[in-house]
Amino acid sequence: MAKQVPSAPRSVRGSRSGRPIMALLDLLGRRWTLRIVWELRESTLTSRALRTACDEASPTILQTRLSELREAGFVELTDDGYRLTGLGRELFQTFTPLNRFAERWSKQVG
Repeated sequence: MAKQVPSAPRSVRGSRSGRPIMALLDLLGRRWTLRIVWELRESTLTSRALRTACDEASPTILQTRLSELREAGFVELTDDGYRLTGLGRELFQTFTPLNRFAERWSKQVG
């Protein structure tokens, strides 16, 4: 069973409060984390396919991030590879408005 994201009073990197939003932002701010969630948005991928999709990220860091995402309940390992859990799909859906904003923003500044 996946562990829950740290909450108060447990502290997380960059926050003494341990508030859930701080714990989530800490996790999502780690290198390759968002990219992994993005690449798993539509399908289940093996470790190798995920590494290829992530521009040949270091296998060590990729496995570390996958372990963290599994512990947080966002990713699961199946017989076919890694995929987002229901919670992971919900997390991804929260990115949709941010992605639309980023697209508009890049057109304005680029």
